[in-house]
Amino acid sequence: MTTSVKSFDTSALIASLEGIEIITDSHQVAKLSQDYHTFSPVLVPKLEGKVGDLVVRPANEEEVLKVAAACVIHRVPVTVRGAGTGNYGQCVPLYGGVILDMTRMHEILWVKPGIARVQAGVNLAALDKQAREIGWEMRMAPSTYRTATIGGFIAGGSGGIGSIQYGFLGDRGNLQALKVVTLEDEPRAMELRGDEVQKVNHAWGINGVITELEIPLAPAYPWVEVIVTFDDFMQAARFGQSLAEAEGMIKKEIAIFAAQISHYFTAIKQYIPDGTHAALLIVAESSFELLSGLVRQFSGKINYQKLAPEAGKGVNLGEFTWNHTTLHARTVDTSMTYLQSIFPADNLQVVEHMYHHFGDEVTMHLEFVRQHGRVVPGALQLVRFTTEERLNEIIRYHEEQGVFIANPHTYIIEDGGRKAIDPEQLKFKEMVDPHGLMNPGKSKALMLR
Repeated sequence: MTTSVKSFDTSALIASLEGIEIITDSHQVAKLSQDYHTFSPVLVPKLEGKVGDLVVRPANEEEVLKVAAACVIHRVPVTVRGAGTGNYGQCVPLYGGVILDMTRMHEILWVKPGIARVQAGVNLAALDKQAREIGWEMRMAPSTYRTATIGGFIAGGSGGIGSIQYGFLGDRGNLQALKVVTLEDEPRAMELRGDEVQKVNHAWGINGVITELEIPLAPAYPWVEVIVTFDDFMQAARFGQSLAEAEGMIKKEIAIFAAQISHYFTAIKQYIPDGTHAALLIVAESSFELLSGLVRQFSGKINYQKLAPEAGKGVNLGEFTWNHTTLHARTVDTSMTYLQSIFPADNLQVVEHMYHHFGDEVTMHLEFVRQHGRVVPGALQLVRFTTEERLNEIIRYHEEQGVFIANPHTYIIEDGGRKAIDPEQLKFKEMVDPHGLMNPGKSKALMLR
């Protein structure tokens, strides 16, 4: 497979795309060549100045096929983007070319009990709203769900709010089907179903242009949002673990924050007394009555509750969790960055060790999730950045203690959370992108071929 990228004739490419929306204004192109990799002080200098040559916004699959054919003929790199809410530079083009903006393809094709079919540019909140009209909702969503697109979430996300109940996107059953356009000499639209979706799922846009998806849905419960505070961090962590393990209680979000983090939460810090550690929860209304007993068991105090009838109004606790926590922190202090971690299951001793070992340098933010059927404490710890060398030391120390780190400070797929690309994804890549035009430079395995 050829992976070298050559110069191309921009004027000839544009002429071949007549009738399709194209953006060539340098400021707009630069803006649409970025994502939230700025959360990482390591990635910022590495990706500085990396922009596309033009942005193309297809309105339908026919136009995507036309763009694919033109890019193959002219050997133009293609970087696909949704809303650009990712954090790893995966929609930043390393070699220029076309930024393929999928946000015009935002039609919800159909919603049925338990499943929906949508175009890749559909906004997550819009899908959730329509599904709720028939009693269903998305199984999981990132904290950026108000702006993120479903195609971007599948290509670059892994889990989020709802993962305590349904695990991660890569788990069997969380993605039913998807349709991709290839960059072969004669591009085609391919439908992948069942386990075949893993050839494209979470592949960072290197394995075809996702145009449509079928997403399994979850029953839509009336949700209650709750803030519980604790005087001791490990009591908060043990409470989170116990709530996560309570099989009979239906929950959507369990986030635990060390006391230092609450002052970044301007809109809700009035409910978190100074020096206390907070749990931000989303639980089903039917389980809310059981929550108070568990709170008392761990010496906590409920300081805030928003019942289901008020859901969707005002502050939404989900927007203080997952990587929105990092966003809030960086709004106050730009020296803050973060890690992405999975701690050993059923063992909060490692959490406790890290909490005391690093102190304010690495502030604990836990996100309880379900992985392979077991409750595990995930984390997006806030890190006070000093140097890249020190950051790498922190990462190594975690790994030595048995903590899995999905490094968010690299754009190389294998150096992040994947460690190695699935051989089946590589085989599929060779078939659908024989000229190596899709998001080049992001994989060690592909660069070595």
